Amino acid sequence: MAIKKLVKKLPSVPQLYSFYRRIRSLQSIDVDSLNQQIQQILINQYRLIHASGSTPYVRISDAGFRCYSEFEEDGIILYVLSTIGFKTKKVVEMCCGTGDECMATNLILNHGFQGFLFDGDEYNIARANSFFKSKTDCLLTPPHLIHAWITKENVNHLLRQNGAKGEIDLFSLDMDGNDYYIWEAITEINPRLCISETHNIIPDDLSITIPYQTHFNCGEKHGYEQEFRSVSLLAMTKLSEKKGYRLIGAHKHGFNVVFLRNDIGLDVFPAVSIDTVHDNIWTRIGQNERWNLLKDMNWVEV
Repeated sequence: MAIKKLVKKLPSVPQLYSFYRRIRSLQSIDVDSLNQQIQQILINQYRLIHASGSTPYVRISDAGFRCYSEFEEDGIILYVLSTIGFKTKKVVEMCCGTGDECMATNLILNHGFQGFLFDGDEYNIARANSFFKSKTDCLLTPPHLIHAWITKENVNHLLRQNGAKGEIDLFSLDMDGNDYYIWEAITEINPRLCISETHNIIPDDLSITIPYQTHFNCGEKHGYEQEFRSVSLLAMTKLSEKKGYRLIGAHKHGFNVVFLRNDIGLDVFPAVSIDTVHDNIWTRIGQNERWNLLKDMNWVEV
């Protein structure tokens, strides 16, 4: 009862970030430190709510906010991990970009995670290296930044070679290409939480992906052909279920989706349906306006 009374007095996420925006303009404020303090308050709030037997959100997307993620995935990831508890404090991301905008960075900088970040673009890795070197919070323990072109044939070797093995708290996959085949091939790591990009213009009832090509790069294509990439949500859900995971939600646009291992958090994060994840404006626009351009391309049923 005391916990429930305390929970009611806790500041909401909008209140915390309203406070954050008001004082961020002050030149003397260490923004990184402030961000960490606010997120620690959020972690404690989520743990108290969980201890009280309550659930703060109907959908995990309601917990979203953006710190270093492209959209609001940072908030979703923090909410889920705070509720189930940090365990290994390790994160693996494939296609991390330049580091200043990826799923792993908030955990690395603000929560002390050990990071293993891969990207096939040498320029991206160089930029990511400069970015993390500029941050005090990983000065002594920078993330592992690996320039490598990932294939289903080499992915486990790359993970093992760079010390990423066993149980990890988060795995992020966003390759815009062979995502299905890479996730299918991975055995070296055992993520508790996974976030991956799917192609939400593909209708809910189609379990399809692109044909496997070792050097597939959608960035080399032009026009609508750039949309011929990735994997449908149904295909990724079926594969993840086979590997022992359930779909628990997505960000508000419905293409960055979240899977949780089946032995964790069943009381708080039940499985959700594909149509629930795709019930948003961006997905409806994509399926109505762009799918017709791609439906007759060389998709592979899986």
